[in-house]
Amino acid sequence: MLRVSQIEKYYGSKNNVTKALDRVSFDVENGEFIAIMGASGSGKTTLLNCISTIDSVSAGNVYLDSENISEIPEEKLARFRREKLGFVFQDFNLLDTLTIEENIAITLTINEYPPEQVKEKVRSVARQLGIDDILSKFPYQVSGGQKQRCACARAMVFGQSLILADEPTGALDSKSSKNLLELMGKINRENGTTILMVTHDAFSASYAHRIIFLKDGRLFNELYHGDKPRREFFHEILDVLSVLGGDTDDAL
Repeated sequence: MLRVSQIEKYYGSKNNVTKALDRVSFDVENGEFIAIMGASGSGKTTLLNCISTIDSVSAGNVYLDSENISEIPEEKLARFRREKLGFVFQDFNLLDTLTIEENIAITLTINEYPPEQVKEKVRSVARQLGIDDILSKFPYQVSGGQKQRCACARAMVFGQSLILADEPTGALDSKSSKNLLELMGKINRENGTTILMVTHDAFSASYAHRIIFLKDGRLFNELYHGDKPRREFFHEILDVLSVLGGDTDDAL
């Protein structure tokens, strides 16, 4: 469903150019759960931003469902993001003046979903994510884990093709992180939702089917989960990270 082909991304002026991505290519099959990892400055969030059309590539192409998103006119990008992409961010990005139900419904409202069907659609996805009992509350009245579940519900309520998650567990404690990752795995298995997740955390990455490692803007390595126990996969991830070197906090 997603093809990243020889993309490059440059920042800066002619006399001071930084190459954030250097001929990165990979494919994502429909229904995959993929993690992107790398040390600080490796380009992983830049890559996610280029795929999400938040940023544009300097060279190369990104295809989603065979459509070259690099060629989508500026005036059509906002609609493309709403209809095709779901976003889950580290800091939740919820609107404090709206209830949990209204935060989830906002994607449907913007996309002019029939009003009489909005409530049913929101309650259905909220039940699946275990937050149907807090729909009338405001973000400040619920836990971090519940906020992130709300963000996941908002990302998938319209039936988006691809969920892009940028450090989704970064603001959560260990228990909430584990609960969220298990939930994302369930969404992936049961709904066939394709997930692309940037993370610096080996524990979070161990829930993915495949991990793409970046180093200095280039594809460095890939790991496949396969039938291995998650504990074994986790240790394989640590081995690759030890070779990558540097800290694994996000930068670019």
